Amino acid sequence: MGVVQEFGKLDGVLWSALWAPYKNSKQSLQTQLRQMLVASMLDGVLPALTYLPSTRDLAAALGISRKTVMIVYQQLLDEGYLCVTPRLGYWVGDVLPTNHLHLAQGSAAQTIRDDLPARSSSVDWSRRMSSQLLNQRNIDKPSNWRDFAYPFLYGQFDAKLFPIADWRLCCLRALNLLESYEWGQDMFLRDDPALVQQIRTRLLPRRGIHATEQEIIITVGSQQGLFLLADLFFEAGTRVGIENPGYPDARNIFLRRRADLVPLDVDGEGVVPNERMRDLAYAYVTPSHQCPTTVTLSMDRREALLERAKQDNFVVIEDDYETEDGWSEEAVPALKSLDRDGRVIYVGSLSKSLAPGLRMGFVVAPPEVIKALHALRRLNIRHPNAFGQRTLAMFLSLGHHNAMLRRLSQEHAERAAVLVKAMAAQLPDWEIQSTTGGSALWVKGPPWLNARALNEVAQKHGVLIEPGDVFFLDDATGPHRENARYFRMGFTAISESAIEAGVRALREAADELRGRPR
Repeated sequence: MGVVQEFGKLDGVLWSALWAPYKNSKQSLQTQLRQMLVASMLDGVLPALTYLPSTRDLAAALGISRKTVMIVYQQLLDEGYLCVTPRLGYWVGDVLPTNHLHLAQGSAAQTIRDDLPARSSSVDWSRRMSSQLLNQRNIDKPSNWRDFAYPFLYGQFDAKLFPIADWRLCCLRALNLLESYEWGQDMFLRDDPALVQQIRTRLLPRRGIHATEQEIIITVGSQQGLFLLADLFFEAGTRVGIENPGYPDARNIFLRRRADLVPLDVDGEGVVPNERMRDLAYAYVTPSHQCPTTVTLSMDRREALLERAKQDNFVVIEDDYETEDGWSEEAVPALKSLDRDGRVIYVGSLSKSLAPGLRMGFVVAPPEVIKALHALRRLNIRHPNAFGQRTLAMFLSLGHHNAMLRRLSQEHAERAAVLVKAMAAQLPDWEIQSTTGGSALWVKGPPWLNARALNEVAQKHGVLIEPGDVFFLDDATGPHRENARYFRMGFTAISESAIEAGVRALREAADELRGRPR
């Protein structure tokens, strides 16, 4: 062992500089201090064989308790980051692997790394890409949406409504040794049996669906389910009916497979089964809460759609993206539950009721389709996070999900009522599609309105809305200018107390926009 060196005794300025990036984070003080020390060691700022200040001196330099420093030092000692010499103190162990490339400031490797972003490429990447993914029309949401006072955005997470303590308990239970034998495996051709069981016995029966274990596959949200189905079934020229307006990401996924998209009309009862469906191979629909209008497909329309599918020999892909997000008193069975001819593939999601970041969905289809989807998923991501699957299975089995749904249903119904009332009071001439569930309103403004322009002005008033032209197959130019009048207002991310003020601010933005010369 080499000679242990002292790190500049206690240079308060130095330690304050190291501490600065961490001290204002939302983590605990112990976590902040540990992150600072580990980063300093791994980055070479505190090299091996360097003495650290005493717990008392470091605590004084950073303005934290000595107990916090003592706990972190002991943790790092237990894990081999630190060593200790009696009466001399703690020093940095040899924590880096022998082949580690040293990137301390001033090194040649650091210089090379800093130069990388400035390098140019002689490759024309755009010509090598199989499709123009970057030119797709997508729903655009600012990454800093939480900084806005009135975020009327769809599908965003309200942490106040999520049972953090219950989820943490399920995580801890999933972390015991016996459970780890299950989720620690490579499940490339199967899913967590406990989660599949909960889906088939707890979730699907509420939608009127009865399925076997062999008819269910877990996906990373419903969107991956759509991607896998498109990859499995679509090729260039496959005729696919899609609602217009409809879900932009489904449209983009299908276009990625060069499908021939056929626009399907939507009215106050949902998608319209008509002669446009005659030559379809597949029809993609959102019957529970049509995206983006939120209307629920009537029972008559459901029966007519299934009859049309049988008559014209096409398969229906039912996207029940708000599987568990309904507060209507009248439950409508899923299209899949009415299917007597085996023509409906059901795509479900738990991301909306839980949290978008958890990315958990599933597909219900015949066993031969599920088997093919497993093989395809293996090539894509192998399988969704197994620990997350087991945790969710615990969450469902212990009844936490049901309890959360009751709270969400009441909260969303109250927010919807407040939003509808505020819109009627502040913008009475604007059309609102009546909704019987879900978590958004579909709004049609007056003839002069351009929702994208309104969104730009509204952001200056602290308001975020979602322009609706992106939901239409045709853009909002030329003969399709009327599409620019639509926009969506979600209410999952905004508190009930802020809705009325948010709508008032939206009206002020509209007044400002209309007053501008055009």
